[in-house]
Amino acid sequence: MIFQAILAPRIVPAQVPPARGDQQPVSRLPHFTDIAPQSKFAYTSNNDSQANRKYFPQPMCGGAAVLDYNQDGLMDLYFTNGAKLPELKKTGPEYYSALLRNRGDGTFEDVTAKAGLTGAQMDFSFGVAAGDYDNDGYPDLFIANAGKNTLYHNNRDGTFTDVTAGSGLDKKPKDLLSVQAAWFDYDRDGLLDLVVSNYTTWSPANDKACMHAGTPVYCDPQLYPSVAIRLYHNLGHGRFDDVTEKAGVGAALGKGMGISIADFNHDGWLDVFIANDTERNFLFINQGNGTFKEEGLLRGVAYDDEGSIVSAMGSDARDYDNDGWIDIFYNALRTQGWGLFHNEGDGQFRYTSPVSGIASLSLRYSGWSNGFIDYNNDGWKDLYSSNGDVAELSSSDRQRDTLFENVGGKRFVDVSDKVGADFQREGYQRGSAIVDLNNDGAMDLVITSLNERPRILMNSGDIGNHWLLIDAYGHKSPHDPVGAEFRVTMASGRVLYNQYSVSVGFMSTSDRRVHFGLGTEKKIARIEIKWPSGIVQELKNVETDEILRVDEPVQSSTHQ
Repeated sequence: MIFQAILAPRIVPAQVPPARGDQQPVSRLPHFTDIAPQSKFAYTSNNDSQANRKYFPQPMCGGAAVLDYNQDGLMDLYFTNGAKLPELKKTGPEYYSALLRNRGDGTFEDVTAKAGLTGAQMDFSFGVAAGDYDNDGYPDLFIANAGKNTLYHNNRDGTFTDVTAGSGLDKKPKDLLSVQAAWFDYDRDGLLDLVVSNYTTWSPANDKACMHAGTPVYCDPQLYPSVAIRLYHNLGHGRFDDVTEKAGVGAALGKGMGISIADFNHDGWLDVFIANDTERNFLFINQGNGTFKEEGLLRGVAYDDEGSIVSAMGSDARDYDNDGWIDIFYNALRTQGWGLFHNEGDGQFRYTSPVSGIASLSLRYSGWSNGFIDYNNDGWKDLYSSNGDVAELSSSDRQRDTLFENVGGKRFVDVSDKVGADFQREGYQRGSAIVDLNNDGAMDLVITSLNERPRILMNSGDIGNHWLLIDAYGHKSPHDPVGAEFRVTMASGRVLYNQYSVSVGFMSTSDRRVHFGLGTEKKIARIEIKWPSGIVQELKNVETDEILRVDEPVQSSTHQ
C-alpha cells in the first residue's frame, strides 16, 4: 500500500452536530463568496446573443473544467466559449476560451495564450472533458464543438498542442453537434477511452427560424433529428478507433446531454448513463466483452414514474444515501420536475424524486449543470444545480441556482437562500464544476452564465466538520482511474461511499479528487478502494482533514 498525505490546516470541531436521519439541517451553514472579482481575466461565456435571431445551439454555452494542468497541487480552471453566428467562427478574443492558473492565494492568472488554449481555430464550443489519455501524468483536454471536435495534449511544460488531426477523433459525421464527453476505460486495458454525447445534426445553413408572438425564440428540439452517441476506443500512441457500431451503442438515437460513468450493477465494468433532452434516457450496460446493451427502460431510468419524456440536461451518479450502490440524478426545465433514481441494490432503479422532495423543490427552476456536493461536510451528499431558463424573453427567465441539502439520505430541503448573497445571483447559468480550490476540504463551485463572467464561489467551510480528500490520480504509476470506488469506515462504525467520477453535470469536468465529509468524527478506521482493474486495496487508521494521495498496488492482498 502506497500513500502520501498532504496536510491541510485543521478545522475547529463543530459545536452543532450534523443532520442525521429525519432531523432538520444544522442552523449554522457554510456560505459561498464569489472570489472571481479578485482576478483579472477577460473571459465571459459569449453565445453571440442576437435580438433578431435565435440560433439553435446558443443556449448551450460555457463549459467548465477543473484540472491541475501544471501538477502543482492546485486545481486550475478552463472555460469553453461560443462563436460568431452564422459565420460559426471565433472572430475575435471575445469568443476565446480561457485557462486560469490557480495562484493559491484566492486569485487566478489568465494563461490562455501562453498555454496555446485560446481555441481560436475552433467554432462554437460546448463541453470539455479533462483526462490523461496517454498516461503521462498530466491531464489533457477534449473539447466538444459544433463542427470538428478538438483534442489537446498537455506538453507537461505549461503548454498544450492540438493533436486532433490523425487521432481518429477527427472523423466526425458531418454537422454532428457534440455537446459533452467523458473519459473512461470501458475495456480495462489501462487506457482511457472516450464517449461523446451528441445532440443533433445542425449547421447555420439548416438552422430553423422560429417565432412566438412576433418575437424570435429557440426552436423546439423535436424539430431536429435525434442522433447516436459516439464511442472511441483508445489504441494508444494518441490514436482512437470509432467503435460506436461495433460496441452496440449506435442504434439508440437521442438528444444527448449529460454523461455519468459508474459501475451501476457492481459487475466490475463501467456503464454509461446519458441524459437526453426530449427523448428517453439511456443506460448502456457494459457486457465486459467490448460491447454494451442499452437497458434504460429495463432498469427504470428511461422515464419518470409517469412515463414522461422531459428535457433532461446535466446528470451525476453518486451514492446519495450511503448504501453502497450508485444512484442517478438529472435536472430538467421548470415544471417538469428533476429526476432522482435510487439504485435498489442490483442495478435496478426506483424513481424517488417525489418521496425525497426533489420533485416539488425543483418545479420552479430550469436546471442545466448539477452535481452531488457535500457542501457542509456532514457525510451526506447534497444537490447543486445551475439554473436559468432557455428563452431569454423576460427578466423572469433569469434564475438563481439551487442547493438542496440531503437530510439523512432520505429527503432534501432547499437551503439556497441561506448560503450567502453571491449564491443568489440571477442569470442564465449553464456550466458548473465542483472543486476544492484552496485545499481546505470544503468544496467550492465554479459556474458559468450566458454573457457574464463566471462565478468562483469559495466555500467558507467554517462550521467545524471534518473531511478527507483522496487523490487517486497515478503519482508513481500514472493512471486516471475513472470509476474507482471508495468505502470509508469511521471509528464509530459509520460507513460512507464515493467514487472517482469527474464527468459531472453538463458540459463540465469536476475535481478528480474524491471528497468525503466526515461530520464531527475525527478518526477513520479503514478505507477500501476497488480500482477499475478489479484490484482491491485497504488502508487502515487514516488521519482526517488531509489530502490523501494513493497509488494503485500492483497486486491485490484482498480477495474480491
